[in-house]
Amino acid sequence: MLIGTPTHWNPYKPNYQNNLPPYLSYTSCMFSWRFRKYDPNAFSDSPFENLLRVFKELLMFTSGNVGEALNWLTQLDKQYNLTKPDYGIADFIRELKEKGYLKEDGKDRNLRPAAKMEIELRRKALEDVFDDLKKSKRGDHRTNSIGLGDEVTSEIKPYEWGDALDQIAVSETIKNAHINHGIEDFSLTQEDMQIHESFFQSQMSTVLMIDISHSMILYGEDRITPAKKVAMALSELITTRYPKDTLDIIVFGDDAWQIGIKDLPYLEVGPYHTNTVAGLELAMELLRKRRNPNKQIMMITDGKPTCIKIGKKYYQNAFGLDKKILTRCFALAVKCRKQNIPITTFMIARDPWLVQFVDQFTKANDGKAFYSSLEGLGSFIFLDYKQNKRKFKR
Repeated sequence: MLIGTPTHWNPYKPNYQNNLPPYLSYTSCMFSWRFRKYDPNAFSDSPFENLLRVFKELLMFTSGNVGEALNWLTQLDKQYNLTKPDYGIADFIRELKEKGYLKEDGKDRNLRPAAKMEIELRRKALEDVFDDLKKSKRGDHRTNSIGLGDEVTSEIKPYEWGDALDQIAVSETIKNAHINHGIEDFSLTQEDMQIHESFFQSQMSTVLMIDISHSMILYGEDRITPAKKVAMALSELITTRYPKDTLDIIVFGDDAWQIGIKDLPYLEVGPYHTNTVAGLELAMELLRKRRNPNKQIMMITDGKPTCIKIGKKYYQNAFGLDKKILTRCFALAVKCRKQNIPITTFMIARDPWLVQFVDQFTKANDGKAFYSSLEGLGSFIFLDYKQNKRKFKR
């Protein structure tokens, strides 16, 4: 058996060569898989757990379409014998429903992911990103500022008025008292007291902007799936480990609108232009409502702005860098800078004219830009999020 990792996919040009679904086509096709040798230790759980691993990946690539994912799983089973004689796809579907991963939707009784499956997808995305970070051995989630903070360290210092008493280093304090006053007549003074140093954990309000314009699936490259997986991982990190932080998610095409965390698995690209201005305006509106002083915008995109709205009409220009559109973008970048809202742009394309736009946009905002591959997108975003938490103070 071979375990596959998806590389490229264009849903508008599926390839059914040799009756294989698109994700199993050859490397010359629009969608391909890289295969590695089967590791029996990686699939040592029950048949249900083994199939669930594959099924969760397929759900991500089908944007939560259970029927399509099950069809792909069936094709994989025929090709690689994923099931056993006493446990087939029908048993797997039955168990998915019994365990609350799938539910029947409406009168048509179509299957769709339940809340439990959505949580599982976010957890898996988080594990995947942290696995990449662990391999890279870069970054942590602490500030460089030492003082009265949130996370206790192994470092100690003399007690000062105002320090938190619940951070007293008991052993060192008692040791100092014995040294300074003797063992027989024990006494404890302020000069004996030692406390643990701690790091600040700043609170952060983040808006994540995701480009869903048509270019995110052009040229045989699926760029939207890595983007939404990173968004799912980031949302899971914030809600579980940093609940005082906030994360708002925006998608932008011809227009921009806010989506919920639960909507991320179902996110799809549309036949849209790229209205970066609409996304930035909505992001600023959302951050304006946040009382947290530490605010930032993260933008995942693969192209230049090609659309703005003037009144009720759209002005669009997909060719070259349009001065009218760029002027609106740069003006918002400057406005965010004046409001102390840095913008970090994650560009997943490296065309020279795109680099030129991002460089100018980043200078106008005094923000940051990363030219990331799809594989490294998660690491870039997580490390930047952590570095910004180190940068900001309460």
